[in-house]
Amino acid sequence: MAKKNPHLNPETFRDSLGTVKDDGKRFWVYPKKVSGVFYKYRTYLSWLLLAILFAGPFIKVDGRPWLLFNIFERKFIIFGAVFWPQDTHLLIFLLLILFVFIILFTVIFGRIWCGWACPQTLFMEMVFRKIEYLIEGDANKQRALNEGPWTSEKITKKGIKLFVFGIISLMIGHLVMAYLIGVDQVKQIVTQPPSEHLAGFIGLVAFSGIFMFVFSWFREQACIVVCPYGRLQGVLLDNSSINVMYDYVRGEPRGPIRKKQVAEAPKGDCVDCNLCVQVCPTGIDIRNGIQMECVNCTACIDACDDVMEKVDRPKGLIRYASENSIQEGFQELFTGRVKAYSVVLLLLIVGFISLIATRDELSATVTRFPGMTYQMRDNGTVSNLYQITLINKTFKPQTVDLKSLVPGFEVEMVGDQHWVLEPQSKVEGRFFLVKSQNEVLTPQQKVDLSLLHNGVEIDEINTSFMAPVATK
Repeated sequence: MAKKNPHLNPETFRDSLGTVKDDGKRFWVYPKKVSGVFYKYRTYLSWLLLAILFAGPFIKVDGRPWLLFNIFERKFIIFGAVFWPQDTHLLIFLLLILFVFIILFTVIFGRIWCGWACPQTLFMEMVFRKIEYLIEGDANKQRALNEGPWTSEKITKKGIKLFVFGIISLMIGHLVMAYLIGVDQVKQIVTQPPSEHLAGFIGLVAFSGIFMFVFSWFREQACIVVCPYGRLQGVLLDNSSINVMYDYVRGEPRGPIRKKQVAEAPKGDCVDCNLCVQVCPTGIDIRNGIQMECVNCTACIDACDDVMEKVDRPKGLIRYASENSIQEGFQELFTGRVKAYSVVLLLLIVGFISLIATRDELSATVTRFPGMTYQMRDNGTVSNLYQITLINKTFKPQTVDLKSLVPGFEVEMVGDQHWVLEPQSKVEGRFFLVKSQNEVLTPQQKVDLSLLHNGVEIDEINTSFMAPVATK
């Protein structure tokens, strides 16, 4: 019979958050400084990921950003490929692929993303927390400093910490803006008076302020209260999912033991030192089982392994494991759910590749000029004014023309007779459709337009022409 966790009490810990007191006030978490194998590798990986994150906006391919998420102009550049509003279906496929991948990854490996790669965790634990340890000391010193009176030492340490936090928050705010509008635009905002780029300046200040608030005060609440990923665990995880888990089969019953004195009583390996709780950045007790607040940061693993080594017990009392592997001693990764999600993910990837391979290199969208219907001319013709948005998805400049496929209509360009599109760019133009008033037989007529490149039709556009019916 599988052994259940005797410490698990769903009537207590699952009914409240570890960071909230009984009276509703916040319980401030002071995680103890941790060291160990997992923490060392997390640190190395964090340096690499932060370097990539900060370098991302500066990487350019043929003068174009490698990554850009310009939601304001609805222009997205992902690994050098440009996506416009006309490519919404492609972006939807990308989002679906990402969503299914997250589901599949979580079903197999739990919340390893949160502990090892999430920007919130990277900045909080590997940047801001380290600075806090350096200035204010370990957990006990931080607690004593915060609860103590406002002395000159406290004012100095708090002032230095907030100043450094503010500088780093400004850097992160500028980084986010660089991903949204591009490095060149951010340089202009920084080097020119705020009045010339007021919206951009407000955005920089807003983002920097948000990050300052999150990392100096809100902290772990961003993972516990705001982020929906933790709540998804309830439907994504099963007994085969790998998480940071406490081996209650081996660890219970708990009790203090001493080195070379382990035969006093039939006790489990857990010495109830509570270090796994003290190092947790979200303030939970991993021995209670899988919890929404756990970000799989492995701090409890390092702390527990250190204790096990001191009392001559095998490491791994807290480790990466699944419920099944703890209860039954074996691990099954490729379950039915995993196979089903894998098939869905593969189909989405194949569909996305097919759409990329068949998408048009040039596209156009025509809309009637707002606020205008038709214009009567002195020469007996009637015209409609249109706006056209042209997008060049290729890496070469393109010249395009427009002509009517319906007899009796002429196309008059406003400005240049040809539209020249720079590589990976968008051009907006205007044109008139002109027809003799005597030939107008209906108040609204559908018109087919041909978009030409080097005399070859590359797209066909449908619009409508409005004009008063000719009188006999």
